[in-house]
Amino acid sequence: MQAEKGEELIQEIGVEKKEEILNQIAQVIYDKKGSNIVCLDVSHSSPMTDHIIIAEGNVNRHIVAIAHEIISEFKKQGKGPVHVNGMEHGEWVVIDFIDTVVHIFHPDMREHYDLENLYEKSRQVDLELKDVS
Repeated sequence: MQAEKGEELIQEIGVEKKEEILNQIAQVIYDKKGSNIVCLDVSHSSPMTDHIIIAEGNVNRHIVAIAHEIISEFKKQGKGPVHVNGMEHGEWVVIDFIDTVVHIFHPDMREHYDLENLYEKSRQVDLELKDVS
């Protein structure tokens, strides 16, 4: 049922809007001093989602703060996630927006799970980040 709802949202928003949302998520991560931000188009290799954003925080508290900011920002826009996991420990937080899944890792966890290698055939999406400092 949720996947069907997600598919409807994907069809409604169009390519430009999807890229805008991906850039908004990445910008929030960047603004909160997250690092090594990568966005992958996994629509051809994953039946679960279209895009994966992977990033790092410095320590567990930083990772949770980044996740809170993403969730807060998108709830303000009426686009809250359908599921969030990992906030209690902060080593790896997953935020599921159905068509986009955000993974925020501690660097050691990111290296261990190596999601980029898992989706190595996926196209990397160019993100447009603005330096606001």
